[in-house]
Amino acid sequence: MPVTPLLDKLERLNAIGVALSREANVEHLLERILLSAMDLTGADAGTIYLANAAQALEFRILVNRSLGIELGGSKGGAIDLPDIPMFDPDGRPNDRMVAAHAAARQVTVNIADAAHAEGFDFSGTREFNRRTGYVSQSFLTVPLIDHHRETIGVLQLINALDGQGTIADFSPEDQRLAESLASQAAIAITKRRLIDQLAELFESLVNLINTAIDEKSPYTSKHCERVPELTMLIAEAVDRTGSGPLADFTMTDADRYELRIAGLMHDCGKITTPVHVMDKATKLETLFDRIHLLQSRLEILRRDAAIARLEALAGNPDEAAAIEAAYRARLAELEDDRDFLERCNLGGEAMAEADQARIGRIAAYRWTDARGVSQPFLSAEEEACLRIPRGTLTPAEREIINHHIVSTLHMLEALPWPRHLQRVPEYAGGHHERMDGKGYPRGLRGEDMSVQARIMAIADIFEALTAGDRPYKSAKPLSECLAIMDRMAAEGHIDPDIYRIFVDQGVPMAYGRLFLQPAQLDLS
Repeated sequence: MPVTPLLDKLERLNAIGVALSREANVEHLLERILLSAMDLTGADAGTIYLANAAQALEFRILVNRSLGIELGGSKGGAIDLPDIPMFDPDGRPNDRMVAAHAAARQVTVNIADAAHAEGFDFSGTREFNRRTGYVSQSFLTVPLIDHHRETIGVLQLINALDGQGTIADFSPEDQRLAESLASQAAIAITKRRLIDQLAELFESLVNLINTAIDEKSPYTSKHCERVPELTMLIAEAVDRTGSGPLADFTMTDADRYELRIAGLMHDCGKITTPVHVMDKATKLETLFDRIHLLQSRLEILRRDAAIARLEALAGNPDEAAAIEAAYRARLAELEDDRDFLERCNLGGEAMAEADQARIGRIAAYRWTDARGVSQPFLSAEEEACLRIPRGTLTPAEREIINHHIVSTLHMLEALPWPRHLQRVPEYAGGHHERMDGKGYPRGLRGEDMSVQARIMAIADIFEALTAGDRPYKSAKPLSECLAIMDRMAAEGHIDPDIYRIFVDQGVPMAYGRLFLQPAQLDLS
């Protein structure tokens, strides 16, 4: 049985519906809808409008085959035409414009000849005809209505052409086909919008978490923002590499999106880290900086020394000179101890063993509290804090900080990730692992980690080294940061192949120009 033209069109309509359901790009989707509608109905020209938040119709794509015009969409030029209000200022439908009427009333309008149509303003169409010599005669205008029964746009077709290229009316069959396609188009557009809106909402929630983490600590306020940017700079550099061990590494747009999300969420577990540990700017800081307690105790020792001086002078006036000399020496010692303790409290990248030993000697001083009880000058916990060799964290506090990656993994692995984001937990959760297996939390070796996780490890370290907002160190120049990372690569801490690409392709300077101070950019 031969296939009739109508059955052929119905088969094409079904095929178009399948294609629309697969299209991910909105501009491509609109093009496919319009061109498919024109093909099905034999239209020479057409327009798709989308409704905006102001209840006006925006021109999104305009095609006229006879005039060779393609505007809007993914390939056409910009459409410099004003929006069409769907309603008048008093709230009534704008029935003067055929597209606005169809949208506001949610009805299809089929006009055989615009020159004789009553009730609609075709002055703009007549002006277009005058300028171009085109004849805009038959119009088929179909509203796009979503599942909430709201108009989301309009499909307008112009000039149905018969087999000889003569302008004809849009037949009832054409109208039914256009309405069917408009229904499928509305579903496809709404689905695409919902997907995009959910993705936007998801990213907004991720950014909300990062903002909360960054605002939680003034000392790492840009870390969650910078690490994803640096991660993508490194990943793109590796993707461009055409030789060496990583020559086969490539990324699709979906891969890039997945890695970017992982970068954004790499420290989400820090939301569980206590503020007083995350913000520990000095060795003695807890909820406040306890250096003030030590300063008070030193003042008590100064007063004790003054009292002892007076008592000694009263009992041994003949030894006044020696007593005064001993008193001045004691005050000088206490003054020097105060300066020393304040310096030690600030932390740093290395504390000399001699300084740690001096902390022990000061800890053995005695002072008398308000109850008259003699106490060691430093408690065991205070002494341990002041002896911290690097930074400001005790081993226990560092464990608390390190636990953020465990929290990150627990949080991310508990989420029902869609298929295109299933590797986010692995990427984000591996940025503290090491190539030699000495990292945490899982002690993975390089061969157990994805390239993306190894990239994130380098990004996390480099951002921390170059950052100028840490309380215990100043911002390092790029040359010093790379010297440190050279050793890390040689010692099995970071991936040497990725690190070499990172350096050779100029990522440090590219990142530096975006985020660092000019004084740090000391590479040639």
